[in-house]
Amino acid sequence: MASEPLVELVSVNKHFGALHVLKDINLAIAPGEVVVVIGPSGSGKSTLCRVINRLEGIDSGTITIDGVPLPAEGKELAKLRAEVGMVFQSFNLFAHRTILQNLTLGPVKVRKVAPAVAKEQALALLDRVGVRDQAEKYPAQLSGGQQQRVAIARALALNPKVILFDEPTSALDPEMVGEVLDVMVALAKAGMTMVVVTHEMGFARKAADRVVFMADGQIVEESDPETFFTKPTSARARDFLGRILTH
Repeated sequence: MASEPLVELVSVNKHFGALHVLKDINLAIAPGEVVVVIGPSGSGKSTLCRVINRLEGIDSGTITIDGVPLPAEGKELAKLRAEVGMVFQSFNLFAHRTILQNLTLGPVKVRKVAPAVAKEQALALLDRVGVRDQAEKYPAQLSGGQQQRVAIARALALNPKVILFDEPTSALDPEMVGEVLDVMVALAKAGMTMVVVTHEMGFARKAADRVVFMADGQIVEESDPETFFTKPTSARARDFLGRILTH
């Protein structure tokens, strides 16, 4: 029997003013599944990511995380947010705190972990993403690629059920992209449930269980990477792939 979805969106709609950015989105993500969301700019990919942890509200429909509907606000929302890690395009680290402090703040404040335990766990996570030697530095002293790996470690520090990645490599210099994608591939292989909005087709091919293609606020098609990249069914997807894969 298939397990219950970990993340489920049912008939989700979102407007920004007159702009209908998400149109009747239905998406179910299984525990341990890696879903890569791709599509042209303005297709609603980032908004999709942001509504899953209520950084953006929705106008209609429902979103559930592990069977629990997303609360609109308050303590319950904060609790649920801890279950949903988020890694942004800009690293969003606290500039005035060391790398280690960036990782221990959430577990101590949100999960009430003892500081000594949080520190031990943080160092292990920094080790996992390959930047343990940078623990006492400040974000500005690290390269973009290192900062993004720290941001991934910080998302992991709360032990979330799912991590959302919103174009995590698009602000990086090309030579740093690989080091961040390597960490993400390792996470995927370790069974982390991930929703990844990205332009990195190599990552989609290598790490995705499912590719979701969006255009004009809708999910146009979804399939396993092999099928999507070799036999897309919609004209929109064929056109999109034709443009990006010929560069």
